Amino acid sequence: MNRKPKSEFLSVLTERGLVDACTDTEQLDQALRSGLVPAYIGFDATAKSLHVGSLVQIMMLRWLQRTGHKPIILIGGGTTKIGDPSFRADQRPLLTDEQIQANISGLNQVFSRYLKFGDGTTDALMVDNAEWLDNLSYIPFLRDVGRHFSVNRMLAFDSVKSRLEREQSLSFLEFNYMILQSYDFLTLNRKHGCQLQMGGSDQWGNIVNGVDLVRRIEGSRTFGLTTPLLTMSDGRKMGKTIGGAVWLNEDMFTPYDFWQYWRNVPDPDVGRLLAMFTELDIDECRRLGELRETEANHAKAVLANAVTALAHGTKNAQGAERTAREVFELGGDSKGLPTYKIPESNLTGGGIAVTRALLVAELAKSGKDARRMVASGAVRINGELVKDVSFLILPSDLNSPVKLSAGRKRHAMIVREFS
Repeated sequence: MNRKPKSEFLSVLTERGLVDACTDTEQLDQALRSGLVPAYIGFDATAKSLHVGSLVQIMMLRWLQRTGHKPIILIGGGTTKIGDPSFRADQRPLLTDEQIQANISGLNQVFSRYLKFGDGTTDALMVDNAEWLDNLSYIPFLRDVGRHFSVNRMLAFDSVKSRLEREQSLSFLEFNYMILQSYDFLTLNRKHGCQLQMGGSDQWGNIVNGVDLVRRIEGSRTFGLTTPLLTMSDGRKMGKTIGGAVWLNEDMFTPYDFWQYWRNVPDPDVGRLLAMFTELDIDECRRLGELRETEANHAKAVLANAVTALAHGTKNAQGAERTAREVFELGGDSKGLPTYKIPESNLTGGGIAVTRALLVAELAKSGKDARRMVASGAVRINGELVKDVSFLILPSDLNSPVKLSAGRKRHAMIVREFS
């Protein structure tokens, strides 16, 4: 589609860089202008929280609701039992029903911050596909649904083909995933009039299959829309840090660390991230994105505040900025920094080595990395430089919180955990 979209939803997504591909852009644009469009995105319960990599899809749902349409969140209580094989090198670990339910409880915390739920026309709806997948009868399902799928076509999708070309095993269990995801779309179309499935670009094959299945069985026109795969300008995958994933639940990744993640993104990415993950006016996003050197720090703070306010509330965003300013600019105390407890078992032999403390506080990714940081003069304890890799932090020192710093921007508190 060469012309600019006329619907508000597609216009917003396009100008903010949130669109990768669509099954039929012109027809979807027309449907969005003709009336309310219910649309869904599926989230499997593979962990107790979503991470920053899912924010693109969450923002799509938020914009969908803000432009007058109905978002449907599909929690994969059923599909999690299989695991999506798309672009993976191996099979996902199989989780128990109890683990899946615990993960679903964690996921539910995220969506209420971004979407309005209720009984209104455009209020968000949350459903669990275990409701219909857990009770499927195998033979009837194969006859009614499976017969519409061509194995030849399924093998041709990049998500499957890339794995087979690398001669990596693809189990029959996993091969069923795209059929079940397609069945989800069919079920949501029947139950809730869902017309659009959205997801990341890695879901393109699964989404196209769903659109085709609804057409074959119901004779209805539906659509698929995907977002681009995000990488940072320095080559890093979006949402990854030395310590691991940037989770959206604050019990797994503190609001302060979340704020710092966005404050420390590379300068060239700021404008793009402002457009994708905030609701600032698009012209302001572009203006801030053009700032460089010292001025870019202001743009990064705007980004960090806006994204953190959406994810954790304005109060937490303001608190994180205040803590950062006290720590980095004013030389103040470390109130608000993430705190890690050192078990008594780690304090044998007179204390804990600074290199070990860096690992516990997630400021180093390995012992080698920790030793390199200390030797290079990047580590401070309560503001004092430490260059001895064998330096011990004494148990008595840890009776009150100790500030551990790795470079100028990364800090944490460590304290003794009494048994």
